Amino acid sequence: MPKMRRNPAKAKLAAGGVVTAIGGVYTAQMADFIGTTGVEGVWLEAEHGPLDFADIEDITRACDLWGMASVVRVGRAEANTIYRTLDCGAQGIVVPHINTREEAELVVDSAKYAPLGSRGMFSTRQGYGVGDYLEHANNETFVCVLIEDIVAVENLDEIVSVDNIDVFLVAPSDLAQSMGHLGDVEHPEVQAVIDRSIQRITDAGRIPGHVGRTASVASYIQKGVRFFNANLNEWLTNGAAIYTDEVKKGVAG
Repeated sequence: MPKMRRNPAKAKLAAGGVVTAIGGVYTAQMADFIGTTGVEGVWLEAEHGPLDFADIEDITRACDLWGMASVVRVGRAEANTIYRTLDCGAQGIVVPHINTREEAELVVDSAKYAPLGSRGMFSTRQGYGVGDYLEHANNETFVCVLIEDIVAVENLDEIVSVDNIDVFLVAPSDLAQSMGHLGDVEHPEVQAVIDRSIQRITDAGRIPGHVGRTASVASYIQKGVRFFNANLNEWLTNGAAIYTDEVKKGVAG
């Protein structure tokens, strides 16, 4: 009898490692390509991007083939959206704009079966043919909430007290906007709030997450961040810049 697939992101975090999920993925072909890079996960974008429920099954199958975790950022903290996304095959859920303890509790309740929550009972794709699926589903389902508003920072101690959340990711862009620094994530006030929030999450014994930019990822690992959402656009831009520089060298030579 088939066994439930292990969630590589949860496994690596549990072992004390650092996990990267590449964002900006909308097709199974893109997931297949990213699988060759060796990253731990793919971040499917359903809050801002064109991803629909019907897209999730094929993309998550590609992730399964490559041994990558499939995590989907949904549009809001709404129970049916959360467990329907998981039912379609995602191994994890990312929920934006979690500003209170009650909202964090709703996420857990929607993503986990009893006794941890009240996720709707249904034969999910990850459970097909797996006789003991319900015994292991809670352990393999990754849950991440986004701390991206200043009100969430004000309520952070209560939010991080909620159990069964794997990562509390401090998202800079919306945080900057909520602080009155639209488009200026590098503003000293914003950076100070990000650093303090990461420290508070770590002090609470929880795992902080952040945006994985090449120039700053090492420094954030030193600050305690162990989960990163890295942007595929930055990877392509960096690679294009290196290539273009080599072309210029060739022409000049």
